[in-house]
Amino acid sequence: MIIGQTIGGRYHIKKSLSQGGFGETYVAEDTHLPGNPQFVVKKLNPQSTDPFVLQTARRLFETESQVLHKLGKCDRIPQLFAHFEEDQEFYLVQELIVGHDLSHELVLSNQPGVRGTQLSENQVMQLLQDILEVLTVVHQQGVIHRDIKPANLMRRDSDGKIILIDFGAVKEKVISAVKNSQTQRNITVCIGTEGYMPNEQMNGYPELSSDIYAVGMVAIQALTGISPDQFPKNPDTLEVMWREQAAVSPKLADFIDNMIRYRHSDRYQSADEALQVIKSLVSGSVAPTIVSPAPWWKSLKLKLIIGSVVLGIAVVAAVAVFHNVDKIQPQSDSTSTPAPAKDGEW
Repeated sequence: MIIGQTIGGRYHIKKSLSQGGFGETYVAEDTHLPGNPQFVVKKLNPQSTDPFVLQTARRLFETESQVLHKLGKCDRIPQLFAHFEEDQEFYLVQELIVGHDLSHELVLSNQPGVRGTQLSENQVMQLLQDILEVLTVVHQQGVIHRDIKPANLMRRDSDGKIILIDFGAVKEKVISAVKNSQTQRNITVCIGTEGYMPNEQMNGYPELSSDIYAVGMVAIQALTGISPDQFPKNPDTLEVMWREQAAVSPKLADFIDNMIRYRHSDRYQSADEALQVIKSLVSGSVAPTIVSPAPWWKSLKLKLIIGSVVLGIAVVAAVAVFHNVDKIQPQSDSTSTPAPAKDGEW
């Protein structure tokens, strides 16, 4: 797209914001509105002229655009004003957020061995709460963002609030439709950024907890000043080894660890679940502790041990009883006859 071009009959392209493998993002003026207000215009290019491919991509684009429109009713998510197709390319017109993305706050160093910006523990806890608040709205709609990272978290100038931008669902669905038609296979295109993306998402199966993982990695970057893709992983558990690089309390470290577990089922399952815990940490109250269930074989082993102990106690008790019975001597040779019961007695 050329700067100065008008698309949709009204959106005059002013400047480029970003370009990637799945599309381009621009700032444009709406020439049909008084004052020519500016918007963000995102272009998705399916890179196919096959009618069936375009029909499938068009249907998915329409569906996902409706989801974005619904999410945009939250003031922490850019509002979707229009979506349309032109020359077999798809466009989204969204609210332009005046502010800066968090990559300008969490600045990484380009020099080997030199850390970037580090935030205090209290600052990181507040940042986590801010991100999880808006992500809760997203997850309550059953939507996975797919690409949470500092560059997609904006701090709005007017109130300092965190705004969540650049949802990956539309890109993923449209591009997947093209790939599937080209290969005749069911392929899910992986949308996300290395270091912030968990294993299941890299394999094409994102979950709500995949977003939780990404938020946890943002927190680790904020605490350490180290890029998430630079941390080694435990060879046994495959989990990120980061604690030694951060001056952090056990309570916050445990919380973050529960966000970035290797197995998605071991993490917080939604943003709201994680939000309630971080709120309790921020307020200073005791947060609930997540205890992962022990493997089935450990549970079975524990039951067998308990059973053996109980059986052993029972045997010892029985031997003791019989041993004591042998020692009991009758006090007289005569057999006493119990007195007859009175009325009302048994």
